[in-house]
Amino acid sequence: MWLTRFLRTSPADNVSDILRAEVVMVVSALDRYVHTLARLGVLESYAGARPKTDAFNRFPVPLSVTPLLRLSATAASTLDAEIRTKHSHLSFQHPDKIAEAVRLFSAVSLWEAVGAEMDMTAADVKAILGLIVDRRNKIAHEADVDPSFPRQLWPINREMVEGMIDIVEPVGHGIHAACV
Repeated sequence: MWLTRFLRTSPADNVSDILRAEVVMVVSALDRYVHTLARLGVLESYAGARPKTDAFNRFPVPLSVTPLLRLSATAASTLDAEIRTKHSHLSFQHPDKIAEAVRLFSAVSLWEAVGAEMDMTAADVKAILGLIVDRRNKIAHEADVDPSFPRQLWPINREMVEGMIDIVEPVGHGIHAACV
């Protein structure tokens, strides 16, 4: 029965769901990258391979963990686990949250560096990324439904999604170039 219903839907309906999934996934990929970058950056700062930032020095670690950090054999894995725990409920999608994550291990002016990499102003990069993240949130948390009458889905098409990907991908490359 479900297969019959699936086959009767128009290709446009199926494509719009796929396009919405693409928006969610591209922002999730950026979020995952920033999580990994922040974790590795903090570990590098702890190991002395990077300078320690003010945000690094304020990173909260429970007192129960500090004895384990004194033992060189367990320090890195203990800190790695603590970073994962602290960041597990955070999302690094919005430009301000991404910058907070980067400040844990780098003093770079992130959005100025990313903007220069993309030949855009920092304000424009942040604004455009913010709009993409807002749309992702509408899709993920509100089913992408326009709240006004008659409560239809917000429009989406291939060009819109490709445009979002064409921004998020260079943002990721710009973050990498600024931080690695």
